[in-house]
Amino acid sequence: MDELDRAVINALQGDFPVSERPFLDAAARLGISEHELIERIRRLLDQRVLTRFGPLWQVERLGGAYALAAMKVPQAEFERVAEKVNALPEVAHNYEREHAFNMWFVLATETPEGLEDAAARIERETGHRVYLMPKAEEYFVGLTLAA
Repeated sequence: MDELDRAVINALQGDFPVSERPFLDAAARLGISEHELIERIRRLLDQRVLTRFGPLWQVERLGGAYALAAMKVPQAEFERVAEKVNALPEVAHNYEREHAFNMWFVLATETPEGLEDAAARIERETGHRVYLMPKAEEYFVGLTLAA
Protein backbone atom coordinates (compact mmCIF):
# COMPACT_ATOMS: atom_id res chain seq x y z
CA MET A 1 0.00 0.00 0.00
CA ASP A 2 1.17 3.47 -0.74
CA GLU A 3 0.25 6.78 0.89
CA LEU A 4 -2.68 7.32 -1.49
CA ASP A 5 -4.08 3.85 -0.72
CA ARG A 6 -4.06 4.76 2.96
CA ALA A 7 -5.73 8.08 2.21
CA VAL A 8 -8.43 6.30 0.18
CA ILE A 9 -9.16 3.84 2.99
CA ASN A 10 -9.24 6.57 5.63
CA ALA A 11 -11.39 8.92 3.53
CA LEU A 12 -14.03 6.35 2.63
CA GLN A 13 -14.71 4.94 6.09
CA GLY A 14 -18.00 6.34 7.26
CA ASP A 15 -17.97 9.29 4.88
CA PHE A 16 -18.79 7.84 1.48
CA PRO A 17 -20.85 10.33 -0.52
CA VAL A 18 -24.51 9.66 -1.19
CA SER A 19 -24.96 11.19 -4.61
CA GLU A 20 -25.57 10.39 -8.26
CA ARG A 21 -21.82 9.76 -8.80
CA PRO A 22 -20.38 8.94 -5.37
CA PHE A 23 -17.03 7.68 -6.69
CA LEU A 24 -16.56 10.89 -8.66
CA ASP A 25 -17.37 12.98 -5.59
CA ALA A 26 -15.08 10.91 -3.34
CA ALA A 27 -12.28 11.04 -5.90
CA ALA A 28 -12.54 14.84 -6.15
CA ARG A 29 -12.04 15.12 -2.38
CA LEU A 30 -8.90 12.99 -2.75
CA GLY A 31 -7.61 14.92 -5.76
CA ILE A 32 -7.71 11.92 -8.12
CA SER A 33 -9.92 10.77 -10.97
CA GLU A 34 -13.02 8.65 -10.54
CA HIS A 35 -11.37 5.91 -12.61
CA GLU A 36 -8.25 5.90 -10.43
CA LEU A 37 -10.32 5.63 -7.25
CA ILE A 38 -12.34 2.71 -8.59
CA GLU A 39 -9.18 0.95 -9.81
CA ARG A 40 -7.43 1.43 -6.45
CA ILE A 41 -10.40 0.00 -4.57
CA ARG A 42 -10.56 -2.93 -7.01
CA ARG A 43 -6.81 -3.59 -6.58
CA LEU A 44 -7.03 -3.42 -2.77
CA LEU A 45 -9.88 -5.95 -2.90
CA ASP A 46 -8.04 -8.21 -5.38
CA GLN A 47 -4.92 -8.16 -3.19
CA ARG A 48 -7.08 -8.88 -0.12
CA VAL A 49 -5.83 -5.72 1.60
CA LEU A 50 -9.55 -4.99 1.83
CA THR A 51 -11.86 -7.96 2.23
CA ARG A 52 -15.01 -5.98 1.56
CA PHE A 53 -16.12 -2.60 0.24
CA GLY A 54 -19.73 -1.65 0.80
CA PRO A 55 -22.25 -0.31 3.26
CA LEU A 56 -22.83 -1.68 6.74
CA TRP A 57 -26.54 -2.04 7.30
CA GLN A 58 -28.33 -1.99 10.65
CA VAL A 59 -29.93 -5.32 9.85
CA GLU A 60 -32.30 -5.26 12.84
CA ARG A 61 -33.86 -2.02 11.56
CA LEU A 62 -34.58 -3.85 8.31
CA GLY A 63 -36.29 -6.74 10.12
CA GLY A 64 -33.32 -9.09 10.07
CA ALA A 65 -30.88 -10.37 12.64
CA TYR A 66 -27.24 -11.21 13.05
CA ALA A 67 -25.06 -12.97 15.56
CA LEU A 68 -21.48 -13.91 16.13
CA ALA A 69 -21.07 -17.66 15.72
CA ALA A 70 -18.32 -20.05 16.76
CA MET A 71 -17.50 -23.68 16.08
CA LYS A 72 -15.06 -26.25 17.41
CA VAL A 73 -13.58 -27.82 14.29
CA PRO A 74 -10.80 -30.43 14.30
CA GLN A 75 -7.81 -29.04 12.41
CA ALA A 76 -7.88 -31.93 9.93
CA GLU A 77 -11.41 -30.88 8.89
CA PHE A 78 -10.97 -27.12 9.11
CA GLU A 79 -10.62 -26.34 5.38
CA ARG A 80 -13.54 -28.61 4.41
CA VAL A 81 -15.80 -27.06 7.04
CA ALA A 82 -14.67 -23.51 6.17
CA GLU A 83 -15.57 -24.08 2.51
CA LYS A 84 -19.06 -25.26 3.44
CA VAL A 85 -19.60 -22.42 5.93
CA ASN A 86 -18.27 -19.75 3.56
CA ALA A 87 -20.52 -20.98 0.73
CA LEU A 88 -23.62 -19.76 2.58
CA PRO A 89 -24.83 -16.26 1.70
CA GLU A 90 -25.65 -15.58 5.37
CA VAL A 91 -21.99 -15.93 6.42
CA ALA A 92 -19.45 -13.12 6.66
CA HIS A 93 -16.11 -12.51 8.33
CA ASN A 94 -15.04 -16.12 8.87
CA TYR A 95 -11.76 -16.32 10.80
CA GLU A 96 -9.64 -19.06 12.34
CA ARG A 97 -8.59 -18.55 15.96
CA GLU A 98 -6.16 -20.39 18.19
CA HIS A 99 -8.70 -21.57 20.73
CA ALA A 100 -11.00 -24.55 21.35
CA PHE A 101 -13.58 -22.51 19.43
CA ASN A 102 -11.36 -22.09 16.41
CA MET A 103 -13.82 -20.93 13.72
CA TRP A 104 -15.61 -17.60 14.21
CA PHE A 105 -17.96 -15.92 11.76
CA VAL A 106 -20.97 -13.63 11.55
CA LEU A 107 -24.39 -14.88 10.50
CA ALA A 108 -26.77 -12.27 9.08
CA THR A 109 -30.30 -13.23 8.09
CA GLU A 110 -33.41 -11.54 6.74
CA THR A 111 -35.46 -12.56 9.80
CA PRO A 112 -34.59 -13.34 13.42
CA GLU A 113 -35.78 -16.93 12.85
CA GLY A 114 -33.28 -17.22 10.02
CA LEU A 115 -30.35 -17.34 12.46
CA GLU A 116 -31.43 -20.68 13.91
CA ASP A 117 -32.22 -21.99 10.42
CA ALA A 118 -28.79 -21.02 9.07
CA ALA A 119 -27.03 -22.49 12.11
CA ALA A 120 -28.97 -25.74 11.74
CA ARG A 121 -28.07 -25.94 8.04
CA ILE A 122 -24.37 -25.46 8.86
CA GLU A 123 -24.58 -28.17 11.52
CA ARG A 124 -26.23 -30.59 9.06
CA GLU A 125 -23.69 -29.88 6.31
CA THR A 126 -20.58 -29.97 8.51
CA GLY A 127 -21.44 -32.30 11.38
CA HIS A 128 -20.27 -29.70 13.91
CA ARG A 129 -22.28 -27.62 16.37
CA VAL A 130 -22.69 -23.88 15.81
CA TYR A 131 -22.72 -21.71 18.95
CA LEU A 132 -24.69 -18.49 18.40
CA MET A 133 -23.85 -15.38 20.40
CA PRO A 134 -26.37 -12.63 19.65
CA LYS A 135 -25.31 -9.03 20.09
CA ALA A 136 -25.73 -7.74 23.63
CA GLU A 137 -24.35 -4.26 22.96
CA GLU A 138 -23.13 -2.48 19.83
CA TYR A 139 -19.81 -0.67 19.50
CA PHE A 140 -18.46 1.29 16.56
CA VAL A 141 -14.74 1.03 15.99
CA GLY A 142 -12.91 3.11 13.40
CA LEU A 143 -9.62 2.36 11.70
CA THR A 144 -7.20 5.02 10.60
CA LEU A 145 -4.02 4.04 8.78
CA ALA A 146 -0.97 6.22 9.39
CA ALA A 147 0.71 7.51 6.27
